[in-house]
Amino acid sequence: MNYLPPGAVSRKYIGNEMATFADSSYDSGSYAASRPTYPRLLYDVVLRFHKEGQATEDLNRWNRALDLGCGTGQATVQLLANDDHPGFQTVAAVDPSPNMIQVAKDSVPETLKSQVEFRQSNAEDLSFIENGTVDLITAGTRLQIVADWMQFQTKCISAMRALVRLESSVAGTAPGFEARRDTRMSGSHSTPELTPLLTAYSQGTDPATSLGPHWESGRKILDNHFLDVVPPASGWTDLRRVFYTGTHYPALPEPPHEDVIIKKSMTWGGGFAGYLSTYSALHRYQDAFPADRERADGGYCDAVSAVVDGECWKP
Repeated sequence: MNYLPPGAVSRKYIGNEMATFADSSYDSGSYAASRPTYPRLLYDVVLRFHKEGQATEDLNRWNRALDLGCGTGQATVQLLANDDHPGFQTVAAVDPSPNMIQVAKDSVPETLKSQVEFRQSNAEDLSFIENGTVDLITAGTRLQIVADWMQFQTKCISAMRALVRLESSVAGTAPGFEARRDTRMSGSHSTPELTPLLTAYSQGTDPATSLGPHWESGRKILDNHFLDVVPPASGWTDLRRVFYTGTHYPALPEPPHEDVIIKKSMTWGGGFAGYLSTYSALHRYQDAFPADRERADGGYCDAVSAVVDGECWKP
């Protein structure tokens, strides 16, 4: 078995928001439609390392994958084998939010539904999966939903080790676009000052004018590229981190630093405003300030909208 901390890719381990996403007023459909998706490159890297980690070709380690914190299921189907790329025969997709699970179920093509098993559950409880039956465990940015990180780093990591078979893999990813401080604006039509304004919008300290205080506790772990997650001392091999951050974070440890792989072209009305509206912290902000949700200008996102429209920034 192999281990790589979240935020990295390796052939052996590549690394409360639940209440928000489970809230009936949270629009999981918009979340699925607005969020940038992982590029095929990321899946290919994970699957290639999984294949290279097998000692012999005789071992079949492509039966079952576990998509932990599957969210809207964007990675779930990509882990299945098809004519274009290798993959697994079945995938178990787990998420604590019933809203997310429903959107994920609806996104699976009819011809593939028999190959995917969905289960509403926390990362801390994987007892419904038989030990020694999983060939790959993936966990994306929704690792931030883990309720108790101390428990995760002890009980959950041990449980994962029991779930996977010999010469299987675990992969955790924290692509840059999902880390709020990494949302960078570029292009001929971008406003130069928009990037720091987005940072102030999402990471400020004033609960009345910023989303910063409204994030779940795991957000800081994600923003720090999962460096706070301590690798287990034993039981895993081939520890490796790979940061897809380009030149943006030269102080990050353990190179290589690969090029940024999540890029998406959006206009304000063509997806970016919708993306900002899916922040769980915005949902919490509007719970604290209900009048904001009813405003005709689209709510708290107008702080960024004013800049895009060429108006003066008004905190």
